Amino acid sequence: MASCISTPSPSSRLQLTKTTFIAATSPPLYHRSKCEMNRRSLAVKGIVATGVSAMAMASTLTSQAQPSQDKGLERLAYKAEGYNYWKWKDHNIHYVVQGEGPPLVLIHGFGASAFHWRYNIPELAKKHKVYALDLLGFGWSDKALVDYDAMVWRDQVTDFLKEIVKEPAVLVGNSLGGFTALIAATGLPEFVNGVALLNSAGQFGDGNKESKNSEESPLQKFFLKPLKEVFQRVVLGFIFWQSKQPARIKSVLKSVYVNSSNVDDYLVESITRPAQDPNAGEVYYRLMTRFMMNQSKYTLDSVLSELTCPLLLLWGDLDPWVGPAKANKIKEFYPKTTLVHLQAGHCPHDETPELVNSALLDWLTTLTPEVSLQTA
Repeated sequence: MASCISTPSPSSRLQLTKTTFIAATSPPLYHRSKCEMNRRSLAVKGIVATGVSAMAMASTLTSQAQPSQDKGLERLAYKAEGYNYWKWKDHNIHYVVQGEGPPLVLIHGFGASAFHWRYNIPELAKKHKVYALDLLGFGWSDKALVDYDAMVWRDQVTDFLKEIVKEPAVLVGNSLGGFTALIAATGLPEFVNGVALLNSAGQFGDGNKESKNSEESPLQKFFLKPLKEVFQRVVLGFIFWQSKQPARIKSVLKSVYVNSSNVDDYLVESITRPAQDPNAGEVYYRLMTRFMMNQSKYTLDSVLSELTCPLLLLWGDLDPWVGPAKANKIKEFYPKTTLVHLQAGHCPHDETPELVNSALLDWLTTLTPEVSLQTA
């Protein structure tokens, strides 16, 4: 990871960082997505897409960053055993819930967990009922051995809305969590009043690129493919081991936090703890080889074309992986977008939480309240 950071070539730095970061912290997946040069996969370029809400006329706001620790913000208590658990398709899903009022659902990024919203949950809970859940395969949720796909997390979030939240909510997501929020909003629009994205993953489609489907030859199927898998397992196994080391995690986090004062032991522990789970290594392998490299069919333009609710973009303009150009493009594509520029990196909710909390709460007051669904 250190070598990724010091590499002079922006494209190579992005790709290497994305690969290692995955097991270590929330941006890994994002990293790959934001890579606008490698168009082979949504994960590599776009899983760090953008998104979130707004009014019929999109407005643009700009805020200046301030160190959050100097503000004395209330912080979510770290619990090694987690908070609450929900049984979903025979898997244990971890989530946090605090406060009362119109519901918000916070969705973390690749490699992170609900604890990444540590400075947001207490403040937002003063006016809203705040939920923060761990996606399957991450955080305190089960490390299920399934074929990971964007639709797995979409179904998890939509079922969470129906079974736990039980009324229309606003979805808020960072990086991978941002793209998940978008597809969940299109999958269950009657339960989503708005979407807020922080340096979201996702890529716009390439209309000039034709998909090539060719049959595998016997040589490819029985020799080259198995050999490739063995090589991948060895390499990715080493990367996973290396990227879950506390020192490596700190190094990667500091490369994507402009102000690294919040890169502390709490944050590092919330990332290293899940990496010790028995199936964590296998989940990492599956994410890297099956999910991250096969996501080009899920594009931002196709998802945004189906979105109907207001969208808010809280964008860290100094993100080395996903710059403001993507936020601007989303705003152009989807008119009902409000864009807030922040002088922060890939995780503005943790780096500049006071600004994110304030901007999000202000935007929420512009949404028209929906009548809660009555569920049996």
